[in-house]
Amino acid sequence: MPDILAAGVVAFRPGREVLLVHRPKYDDWSFPKGKLDRGEHATAAAVREVAEETGVHVRLGPPLPTQRYPVARRMKTVHYWTGRVVGDDDVSAYRPNDEIDQVAWVPVADAPERLTYDRDRETLADALRVRRKTHAVVVLRHARARSRSAWRGPDAGRTLLKVGEAEADRLVPLLAAYGVTRVVTSTSTRCVQTVRPYAETAGYPFDLRPRLTEENAAPRPVAKIVHELLDGDGATAENAVLCTHRPVLPLVYDAAGVELAPDDGLAPAEMLVLHVRKGRIVAVERHQPR
Repeated sequence: MPDILAAGVVAFRPGREVLLVHRPKYDDWSFPKGKLDRGEHATAAAVREVAEETGVHVRLGPPLPTQRYPVARRMKTVHYWTGRVVGDDDVSAYRPNDEIDQVAWVPVADAPERLTYDRDRETLADALRVRRKTHAVVVLRHARARSRSAWRGPDAGRTLLKVGEAEADRLVPLLAAYGVTRVVTSTSTRCVQTVRPYAETAGYPFDLRPRLTEENAAPRPVAKIVHELLDGDGATAENAVLCTHRPVLPLVYDAAGVELAPDDGLAPAEMLVLHVRKGRIVAVERHQPR
């Protein structure tokens, strides 16, 4: 049988404290986590589960090694990320229920003793190695668009297909999971349409960049945009998405210092998440909307 799929977050707050939950059914202490809903992406599930189990809202940081272990007659795979609180981190008003009856911020020095399972102690050790604050720069290829041969008019006006519009809608929870607050995009219609659902849902304006279009892209102006997003430290830099086109992506990779094989480019609506600390990329991950 296929694995049970779940996602969770090892969330930290200042003072070197980590967020743990107690499940009365199993009498165990662990990290907030839960099963993916039907059609849900693991990144969105991780953030949702933390909110549901603790009342705390987080954004994802660097990914952690996946856990896989037996549950009854099946295997369970749990995808984990580090996380940072967005907004209030107070859990004193949490109301116990049958699923989670205790939520606590625990000093990281005490957490190994509090945690029930060795696998969670290993995950905590992995998280502590990458716990320093980062910001995310999401490099996004636009969703599936109408073909050049079937389009009448300037190429910059080419629009998304219906399937591309659906992909753009499904990107909303993925971008939200990384706390994106800045929407940088090529001015071409297909790019603007790709990030519009997120921008309108989250209430952020477009940062329109003609130099990210296929027609106007060149190494120096693209590098300037990329460095603008990468620079800064975790306290002041914004989490951003940069939406552009397949032919422009190699210029973005070169500017960021990311190496991808020529035949390993992003698919339509696929995103490359760069986790950045003080201008240096410390982790990279790739996701496509489900």
